[in-house]
Amino acid sequence: MRLKELLYLFILAALWGASFLFVRIASPALGPFITIELRVFIAASVLIIYAWIKGKKLDVFNRWKEYLFLGAVNAGIPFTFIAIASLNLPSSVASILNATSPVFGGIIAWFVLNEKLTLKRIIGMIISFTGVIILMGWSTLPKDAIIFLSAGASVTASFFYGIGIVYIKKKFQGSDFLSMSIGQQLGASLVVFPTVFIPFDNKYVDLNVIMSIIGLSVFCTALAYFFYFYLIENVGPTKAITVTFLIPFFGVLWGALFLNETVSLGMTAGLITIITGVFLATEVRLSNLF
Repeated sequence: MRLKELLYLFILAALWGASFLFVRIASPALGPFITIELRVFIAASVLIIYAWIKGKKLDVFNRWKEYLFLGAVNAGIPFTFIAIASLNLPSSVASILNATSPVFGGIIAWFVLNEKLTLKRIIGMIISFTGVIILMGWSTLPKDAIIFLSAGASVTASFFYGIGIVYIKKKFQGSDFLSMSIGQQLGASLVVFPTVFIPFDNKYVDLNVIMSIIGLSVFCTALAYFFYFYLIENVGPTKAITVTFLIPFFGVLWGALFLNETVSLGMTAGLITIITGVFLATEVRLSNLF
């Protein structure tokens, strides 16, 4: 991986780590469904304007069915589950749980792509899910149904990200990264739109909420997926998905800095265990990353 791609990888991790912060601010105020619809619609609009200015030719409409599915499983559905989880979970905890995405990707790839499931990968998966138990069982959060259901929603989001990882490998190898970015967000916008009519008791809309929506849609979605699909096109999905190792660290950092979230011993232990499991489950070799 060249210095340019490595820089993009860290920028992407910082942006996606910040997305949990912004969702944590916006979701309780606007509701999870409106928050996510604004996220993907604004992101798609920004990317379309960029493509128009640059005179880029896109293949979005020629492959609309594929982009609709990609938008559903890799953005609309997981984004919504994370927003629902963020009504009750700290942003740092949600970002750590999100790190299990490649584990689900490995399981799904075994079923769909017939990828070999080695003993090392199985052990990594077990360790990763053990980390989830440690994180939730040893945390300072209340041990009630709402918290555990919220954690379940966050893990469900990771499951859909896993589907997205496999679908990209199967259908979008060699595709233009700008078309993928726009197609996914447009597909997600269509999928999420019907949910905005679900009633939610909006509490407030202030400058922090507005700035969070802008940051979430423009930087953490439009710009972030531009980087993500660029990395997939230029270094491959296996190396691009290593961003998963970095996101929780930024998620915890931003939560502590801007929301005064506590970094507990249980959170640290869960984070280390999950990342260790993901490292083994994805069979990443440090020597092959660069």
